[in-house]
Amino acid sequence: MILYHGSNIEIDSIDFSRSRPGKDFGIGFYLSADLIQAEEMATKKSLLFGGSPCVTRYEFDEASALADVELTYKRFEKYSLEWGRFIKLNRENKTKEQRHTYDIVYGPIANDTVGFQLRRLSAEIIDTDQFVKEIEHMSGETYQFFFGTEKAVKYLKKI
Repeated sequence: MILYHGSNIEIDSIDFSRSRPGKDFGIGFYLSADLIQAEEMATKKSLLFGGSPCVTRYEFDEASALADVELTYKRFEKYSLEWGRFIKLNRENKTKEQRHTYDIVYGPIANDTVGFQLRRLSAEIIDTDQFVKEIEHMSGETYQFFFGTEKAVKYLKKI
């Protein structure tokens, strides 16, 4: 499977120290199977941080990763309460300490609408049942892959 990383620089090697806290799945390296999404991210990053939009391509050996009994791989196939709680846990974490033990996580990106609902949930304006109702019928989600350990990135090959 081909995955894409959008940035303002060419990625020569994956450096976890460059990842910022408070992201959807925690501190790690994020990729998408959607080239357009990666190109949009590259444009945003270059506008924020300078440089030029750049998309780095990787081949992900998912079959081998799934077969590796020492690798933990979490998949969220759609928006759900479990996914929302996981996103909330990671977005609220402002430290460099990981809040979960997964090497790889796959699932929807928390877009602005989901972020709004998460803020409402955190402020206790809505309860978890209402949160699920608000997000479960959303459409147009874009998915992302998170690689959070050196063990995980061994299944990525830059192309």
